[in-house]
Amino acid sequence: MQNTNLVLLTLASPLLAFLLLGIFGSSSNWLKKGAGIIGTLLMAVSFFFASQLSLAYFLNQTPNHTQQILFSYTWLQFGSGLSIDMGALLDATSAMMLLVVTFISLMVHVFSLGYMHNDERFASYYAYLGLFTFSMLGLVISANIFQIYMFWELVGVSSFLLIGYYFNKQSAVAAAKKAFIVTRFADLGFLIGILTLGYYGESFDFLTLIGRLSDVQSPQFAAIGVASFAGISALTWGLLLVFMGGAGKSAMFPLHIWLPDAMEGPTPVSALIHAATMVVAGVFLVARLFPIFAIAAPHTLDIIAYIGIFSALFAALIACTQTDIKRVLAYSTMSQIGFMMFALGVSGYGAENGAGFSASLFHLFTHAFFKSLLFLGAGAIIHYVHSNEMEDMGGLRKHMPITHISFLIACLAISGIPPFAGFFSKEAILHAAYQSNPAIYYMALFTSFLTAFYMFRLYFSIFWSTQKAAQDNAHGEGTWSMKIPLILLAIASVLFGFIPFSEYVSTDGKPIATHLDVLFSIAPVTLGVLGILLAKQLYQKASVKPQKIALALGSAYGFVKNKFYIDEVYQYITKKMLFAWVARPAAWIDKNIIDGFYLLLAQLTQFSSVYIKGIQSGKVQAYAMYFFAGILSLASLLFYVLK
Repeated sequence: MQNTNLVLLTLASPLLAFLLLGIFGSSSNWLKKGAGIIGTLLMAVSFFFASQLSLAYFLNQTPNHTQQILFSYTWLQFGSGLSIDMGALLDATSAMMLLVVTFISLMVHVFSLGYMHNDERFASYYAYLGLFTFSMLGLVISANIFQIYMFWELVGVSSFLLIGYYFNKQSAVAAAKKAFIVTRFADLGFLIGILTLGYYGESFDFLTLIGRLSDVQSPQFAAIGVASFAGISALTWGLLLVFMGGAGKSAMFPLHIWLPDAMEGPTPVSALIHAATMVVAGVFLVARLFPIFAIAAPHTLDIIAYIGIFSALFAALIACTQTDIKRVLAYSTMSQIGFMMFALGVSGYGAENGAGFSASLFHLFTHAFFKSLLFLGAGAIIHYVHSNEMEDMGGLRKHMPITHISFLIACLAISGIPPFAGFFSKEAILHAAYQSNPAIYYMALFTSFLTAFYMFRLYFSIFWSTQKAAQDNAHGEGTWSMKIPLILLAIASVLFGFIPFSEYVSTDGKPIATHLDVLFSIAPVTLGVLGILLAKQLYQKASVKPQKIALALGSAYGFVKNKFYIDEVYQYITKKMLFAWVARPAAWIDKNIIDGFYLLLAQLTQFSSVYIKGIQSGKVQAYAMYFFAGILSLASLLFYVLK
């Protein structure tokens, strides 16, 4: 009962912030002025309860620990025996996610006190943050796959509000619509996958569904294995469609196009969306259903693995050419999520076979801290120089010492340099890939080199190179509300890699021994250092070398810088094919046939009314004539019947 109360209190605090600030924030002066403090305090309360719940779970965990349904009640009952139950599922994955989501959200709330304090819609901003956090927390504790879908869509709505927060900017409006539409296409696949798995599994509850569809002896497994479409079993279709929803939220190729444009939102929002919340929802979803993927349809994991590693490499190449610091970090996020995805794809189930699963969630955990640190650091930099472009920055290390050190720590962490947190989680992923699929391992190794290069390209361009920003900036490095989150996240990025993560989070709830192979680490660490040294050589001081390299690469460099023209391909498909072949004919049918039919009815009605309006002329003589004509008609009819 205590855990149930803690879960409800964890969710209630951000929801209360949304309701209070969203409904009354604009009409009440004291709420409008104190919106940041109120929202932050309620988020701190949520983090407090989530910490109590998560720490109690992990400290009391036993080797044979099982998942717990804290509460469940039937919301909708269907005649076939299926029902949508609203409940809370607590296991190692959800406990970890509760802790991470609330902490990162709290850091964003605190940082925003200084970053957004002059904004006209301050209360609305904190209301949207509360809604987003509530949605994500509801998603991670959902006990029913339909329940997670509802919170999944609520996350999409709240992210739409945050990305399009600056609605007076056309680019922000376009970015919000783009994110919403792209993820809706993916979510359609997710919904069909839910219906497929639920129909054959005869349940929407996660534990029941996993138990039935991962048991090769169960009648439900037999039924879904026999059913097929286009030569592919219904189980495979269902899992791939569920993964489609996850790929949309986690910006996996080719559903990644919304992610870079989402940078139009406030920078703290980018830290929230791209660190521990929305973009890792797809990883969480695959992890939640992992027993079905790994036991019942392991071939689907191969698809996940190759999409993951391709997305990681694809995004890393693009990040090497971008000049907007937030877009570099956005593609970095896509690349790191790709690492998490392919780690799930190369994993097996149970004991040491599940090392990839634990490594994936470990990287999700560490990535949350150093990536949110990078985005909040970028926010402080943008706040100082009033630009997103690297060409407007340089030499900031002396003017922003706290930001400089914290950003450097985050860059080292994401580059996999020991002893920072990212080193331990990335090494675990690479080791799992090496044991399972050497081809993916070598691609990941090259991607790790690119990661170190583009992150330190960013670092040296901002903090070294040539001084370009104003040295007497009135804002300085920002308020302490902006500095404290950077310091705390930097500490987390240094220390949290030492947590024996696999002893707490594994496929079957049983601990996996944590070990570090020093000899194995030589190759990835060496490549990471080489990437840093290459970036240092090219970007520490102002130089024409990068331009010469770009010119030498010619059209290949332009191809990568223009993001492989994927957006243009989508534009062509949308405008030249969908609009021309589907939308335009549909519009013609709607205008000429559907509207024309009802216009004809209207014209017939008007014609009839004109024709018969003389019947109600108001003339007594005419009414008397109609009356006697009616009597004569009735008399004639009666005479005919009696005859």
